[in-house]
Amino acid sequence: MYWTLELASYLEDAPWPATKDELIDYAIRSGSPNEVIENLQELEEENEPYENIEEIWPDYPTKEDFFFNEDEY
Repeated sequence: MYWTLELASYLEDAPWPATKDELIDYAIRSGSPNEVIENLQELEEENEPYENIEEIWPDYPTKEDFFFNEDEY
């Protein structure tokens, strides 16, 4: 299983919290690439809902990871 920013972006609008099956269903309905669906199928948790993308991909970058000061613009 591997994640990239592009692949993870397909799950940004997912209905969080969501179970593995709900995320797979969402990915299929939203036209996500096969890599996203394959990654979701490799998840171990079957019935426990995931609260956000960080629970699936712990290294998912957040706004704090970028050194961009929004107040400057």
